[in-house]
Amino acid sequence: MLYYAIVFFVIALIAAVFGFGGIAGAATGIAKILFFVFLVLFVISLLVGRRPKI
Repeated sequence: MLYYAIVFFVIALIAAVFGFGGIAGAATGIAKILFFVFLVLFVISLLVGRRPKI
């Protein structure tokens, strides 16, 4: 998921360089959403992994 966030960020940078503001804004929004979803899933996986096994 982090890979896709980075890909959309690169797409946003390239679109911004070529002057496509709408596409750059949309790609940036998608990259932000994917990054925060990645962070939430990462924290959840850390917390679940630290539970003692019964």
